[in-house]
Amino acid sequence: MIYGLVSWLLAPVALVQGMLLRSRTPRLQPPDGRPFGQVGSGSEPAYRLLVIGDSSAAGVGADHIDETVGAQLAQILHEQTGDAVSWRNAGSNSAICEEVRDHVVPNLERLPYTHIIVAAGTNDMKNFLTAKRFKKGFGGLLYALRAKWPEAAIIWSPMIDMRTVPSLPAALANILEMRARIINRKGRQLCRERYAIAAPQLQTLDSSGFSVDGFHACGKGYRFWAELLAGTILEQRDAELKSAATVAKAAE
Repeated sequence: MIYGLVSWLLAPVALVQGMLLRSRTPRLQPPDGRPFGQVGSGSEPAYRLLVIGDSSAAGVGADHIDETVGAQLAQILHEQTGDAVSWRNAGSNSAICEEVRDHVVPNLERLPYTHIIVAAGTNDMKNFLTAKRFKKGFGGLLYALRAKWPEAAIIWSPMIDMRTVPSLPAALANILEMRARIINRKGRQLCRERYAIAAPQLQTLDSSGFSVDGFHACGKGYRFWAELLAGTILEQRDAELKSAATVAKAAE
């Protein structure tokens, strides 16, 4: 792919601009609070959510734990279905896919999650990992999740358009967007091959969805993301119900 060649030729530009950007960008931490909870009453939640991955999975950029994507997704699903929903965030700052696979997944409790949201790939992209290495890391992560939680629906979120990220200078944004397209293309392919769902790409509207560092989402941005994921989960549920109804009717 031409994006790979061009982005590697421009790697020195990305390195210099990236170092300058890092030197003036505040390093944010995940919000305080327990990274799990439940919305709605009931003995058994109908939806059990695990959000796993990098700093976005941990909710970096949000002011409060209730503003993270896991908590907001649980709230939206509860509002739209009336069901109780539990959630758990498991994010590691700066983690690439293989680190999530090797260090986060093995240390998580084996709870009966119904849906696993994978927020990973951004660090593989900005670290200029090759498509081959991303395939090994992300593909292995999908296998590890499927092996540990065989009944869960696994949903991966592709990266947003890097040219819409406020903190990135134009040249760096265009270079990183080339890398993002490589990762997104390979990620969607792996999802098709390994029984996972690639959610639609989140479309950023304006800078109001970003935190003070201009890179991570803020509470509003996590809300946009949670709404998109809720739509993906409910569409999958409706498709499964329709399929089951078709099978039952055929068996009559």
